Amino acid sequence: MNIQQIKYFLILAQELHFWKTAERTHITQSALSRQIQALERELGVQLFERDKRNVKLTSAGQFLKEKWEVQINELEFFHEHARQIQLGESGTIIIAHPDSISASLMPDMLSSIASAYPKLNIELVQVRYEDQQEFLRNYKVDLVITRDINKTDDISSEQIATDYLSIVVPDSHPFQSVEDLTKETLDSQKFILPIKDEGSSYSDLIQQLFRAYNVVPNAYLHSEFGSAIISLVKKGLGIAVLPTSYMWHETPGIRFIALPYQTDLFLNWRVNDHHPVLNNVLKLILKR
Repeated sequence: MNIQQIKYFLILAQELHFWKTAERTHITQSALSRQIQALERELGVQLFERDKRNVKLTSAGQFLKEKWEVQINELEFFHEHARQIQLGESGTIIIAHPDSISASLMPDMLSSIASAYPKLNIELVQVRYEDQQEFLRNYKVDLVITRDINKTDDISSEQIATDYLSIVVPDSHPFQSVEDLTKETLDSQKFILPIKDEGSSYSDLIQQLFRAYNVVPNAYLHSEFGSAIISLVKKGLGIAVLPTSYMWHETPGIRFIALPYQTDLFLNWRVNDHHPVLNNVLKLILKR
């Protein structure tokens, strides 16, 4: 018994006419008859009562028709889904990204992916700096967008965007522009900063900013989450240094003062991962 025989049976069960069924399935009547007889022999069940003028389902045939119609539809769905997975059109991709680009880069990127592959399931996560490479290597995520330059051989990396740093202050703060930033004015401030990650090029960039002003920041609060830092700044608990892309979050009550410090964004993925879903998404994002 095979799927094709079951399909022949189901069409004949609808038509109840060998000639019409043969025409619909593009085989001869004798070939169709042989397929149905073979199916009946294997099952040990008579499926049709037939004479020279009529074809009628037996009770057993009616039962199998009802059951097999459901199963064939499920099989067709499974087969189509498998084809979509093989073509990279279906399945799941997990993308880790920094909170700072949630309202800037990510919406357009996700819109492009969803438009090109509407059946693809996308999961978005945020991963600590020290866990990013481990999550990639262990297939916990498929893509990681970072502000750090990758230096390992088993992870591929490509720059996809450029951002800048900003001083973030409450609306009521006296800082209005970059001209207000001096060693003296910065020394008098309390800072709310990201947690310093050893080996992070982004953390090094923030330290580079303070060195340029010859300032050791009075950082009494640290957080991994930029959104939390912005809320604390708005509350008047200090000022912060964050990527300018946080402006897209449109948080009222705060002001961004843009600085000439560039922070690039990189897309990272496993070197030897040739999964079709991943390859399709990479081609779309990198426009290859």
